Amino acid sequence: MASTPPIVLVDGSSYVYRAFHALPMLTTSEGRNTGAVRGVISMLRKLVADYPESPVAVVFDAKGKTFRDDIFAEYKAQRPPMPDELREQIEPIHAIVKAMGLPFLCVEGVEADDVIGTLARQASQQGRDVVISTGDKDMAQLVDSHTTLVNTMTGTVMDEAGVEEKFGIPPSLIIDFLALMGDKVDNIPGVPGVGEKTALGLLQGLGGLDEIYAALDKVAELSFRGAKSLGPKLEAEKDKAYLSYELATIKTDVDLEQTPDQLANGEPDNEALVDWFTRMEFRSWLEELLGEGEAPVAEQVDTQYELVTSQADFDRWLQQLQTAALFAFDTETTSLNYMEARVVGVSFAVEAGKAAYVPLAHDYLGAPEQLDRDAALAQLKPLLEDPELAKIGQNLKYDASVLANHGIELRGIAYDTMLESYVLNSTATRHDMDSLALKYLGQATIHFEDIAGKGAKQLTFNQIKVEEAGPYAAEDADITLRLHQTLWPKLEEQGSLASVFRDIELPLVPVLSRIERQGALLSTELLHRQSKELGQRLEELKAGAYELAGQEFNLGSPKQLGEILFDKLELPVIKKTPKGAPSTAEEVLAELALDYPLPKLLLEYRSLSKLKSTYTDKLPEMVNPQTGRVHTSYHQAVAATGRLSSSDPNLQNIPIRTEEGRRIRQAFIAPEGYRIVAADYSQIELRIMAHLSADPGLLAAFQEGLDVHRATAAEVFEVDLEEVSAEQRRKAKAINFGLIYGMSAFGLAKQLHLGRNEAQAYIDRYFERYPGVARYMDRTRALAKEQGYVETLFGRRLYLPEINARNKMRVQAAERTAINAPMQGTAADIIKRAMLAVDAWLGQGEADARMVMQVHDELVLEVAADQVDPVCEQLCSLMSGAADLSVPLLVEAGVGDNWDEAH
Repeated sequence: MASTPPIVLVDGSSYVYRAFHALPMLTTSEGRNTGAVRGVISMLRKLVADYPESPVAVVFDAKGKTFRDDIFAEYKAQRPPMPDELREQIEPIHAIVKAMGLPFLCVEGVEADDVIGTLARQASQQGRDVVISTGDKDMAQLVDSHTTLVNTMTGTVMDEAGVEEKFGIPPSLIIDFLALMGDKVDNIPGVPGVGEKTALGLLQGLGGLDEIYAALDKVAELSFRGAKSLGPKLEAEKDKAYLSYELATIKTDVDLEQTPDQLANGEPDNEALVDWFTRMEFRSWLEELLGEGEAPVAEQVDTQYELVTSQADFDRWLQQLQTAALFAFDTETTSLNYMEARVVGVSFAVEAGKAAYVPLAHDYLGAPEQLDRDAALAQLKPLLEDPELAKIGQNLKYDASVLANHGIELRGIAYDTMLESYVLNSTATRHDMDSLALKYLGQATIHFEDIAGKGAKQLTFNQIKVEEAGPYAAEDADITLRLHQTLWPKLEEQGSLASVFRDIELPLVPVLSRIERQGALLSTELLHRQSKELGQRLEELKAGAYELAGQEFNLGSPKQLGEILFDKLELPVIKKTPKGAPSTAEEVLAELALDYPLPKLLLEYRSLSKLKSTYTDKLPEMVNPQTGRVHTSYHQAVAATGRLSSSDPNLQNIPIRTEEGRRIRQAFIAPEGYRIVAADYSQIELRIMAHLSADPGLLAAFQEGLDVHRATAAEVFEVDLEEVSAEQRRKAKAINFGLIYGMSAFGLAKQLHLGRNEAQAYIDRYFERYPGVARYMDRTRALAKEQGYVETLFGRRLYLPEINARNKMRVQAAERTAINAPMQGTAADIIKRAMLAVDAWLGQGEADARMVMQVHDELVLEVAADQVDPVCEQLCSLMSGAADLSVPLLVEAGVGDNWDEAH
């Protein structure tokens, strides 16, 4: 076991109190107490750094009484209640520990000490080393040949010799020591009149409690002061001594869900950490998390935020906006749903630190006088629609859609700070304004929750008092302007990144807004019918599962499912959960389904259940009552590679490989007099691979218009093109797509149900036939390691922070990303360029058609029935011309009355 790293067990409750009392009263700019949080997390970070290969489990006391309270009602009774200043810090501490990915334990009925004691004893008995991090002297009783204590605040480490040196007795006598002395902090009575020196004299002279009480007549012979009269006192207080012994004994037999071997650090939840570090204003940690060097020093900007409620002041600001070279603009609204949201107020900034908020529709009782919304927006309309007046915002697509609800078409969008940050580095941070302000300006901003509250009682903006809304809204505009002033020079330093922003991302904002607002027409009748049929099929599957299991059980319960599969039916355990239970995850069921009927049935049940709950039940509820359509939200600043994602509903994940999934696509229909046209790039990433690798074999296959999977099969299996079987083509397709995603021989073997050696032989033969691909992959890995990023054909960058990590698995994952990202990112750039070209053409009004969806490499349009042929021809031409590759960009367009027919 010597090579196994030690288990680190942290006394979280001890940490909390020590940090609270040791550190000064730290607070955020809003007055939130953070000293204990800072101290606890700081000590944990040091432990994780000091023991990089070890699991670091953090144990806290649970609320409520413990068994010691049942033994002795006065146990800890004199302790004052937790100060309010500390109580409010407990939730953040727990949440951050969990977000760090550290095992978190909190067991009712016992104390943290008992959980630590149990884990330490179990590990020690296995011969595994344990480090207990605490400042509690009681823990010294747990020290043995495998267990040591570390005090993070003082840096001291205590082994068996260290305990004896500090206390004058070995660890085996610590409980006896506490029993005799008592403990004022925990209200353990001990023996009245016995202090530290007396207790040591007894223990060193006679041994432990049992030995002392077996030889009370010898106490008088001991040499310490007061020994002669101590015997009768000990006799009289024997019950207290043994009660104290029981109270001071740390349990080592608590029934726990986890064994020491099952403790493992998980991946940190960086989004949650960013959120908490932002709220706590832990700027240095936030910057470390977000990357890119030193934390910025907060700018010293004198802010002048104005609340505009008079016509004269509003006119003055309109004049400033009219003459400004660039102004920041933001809307405050009634809803995050862009189709429903109405303007509550608007804010502007024309120079750093100077901003204004114009309330227009705050409607709480006693709201102050405001300008008339319709009149004010009518005055703003010429400025907002002027393409020559440059505007900047944060996520302006949303503002553009909200303004459209008021009949205003936002033009002159010059910059968007969300997209500037995203193009600059898509992986280094979240791209919301609060995170960007901390990262680039070193400034903590007012959070929406700070003025609106949280949860079910959260106010909408129109319900917020103007006195609070004003500084929040004005700050949004001010910070946006200042972020642009910081971000744009960084983009300009990298010419290709400025081009990606200017030529691809920014022009796409109004295009996406138009597609979102257009929406897609749904047949709710078809979906309701499918939901009913799916419900019937699910009941049949449930009955079949009960029959195979020999009993009824909850198909959605991993615990009950595990009991049926592995305890009752005794199916082989393929994988375990972090807690040691047999896993019932989808990949496990898929493997078991090859040989057993129940897992196969369960997979179908899960698949259909997800379809029903996510799509056939939910989509009809998402239809906008005014438009009769569903309106998704497209996100430009989420996927690291540049691909668009969508939500509410997510159009990217509707399955197309199953009949039930395709039926959902059938519900996306054309209105009367129109047809659905779906135009899709054919094998675009493989074509990009051919271009990037310049491999002669791949280039020839595409240039000659061959079926590339059939061509690959002919090369790999060494047969003539005409002799390639369907099975060989299937395997070649898996190889083609697997390799561009960095699939290993192990992964390919698993996918094709082959032996690993056979899969490796296929890969080796592939690289023999396509040596240019192998050279491209080697070159890309080396370049990624050297510069820390890879690029698309159009200059978009994907940074790879793990490419030079010490952890081999993380490096391999980064290398796979490095190989795939230029292809996936270039494909993303191409479809975006195509959308811009198609939108510009449609904007000329020559065709009765409109884009309604973008999904992966596909554009979906509604086209007047009598214009389908010319629109398809022009659409394919524009999409094919979106990039100039050394192989043709093939686009296939389908037509139908619904999306499934067209695709």
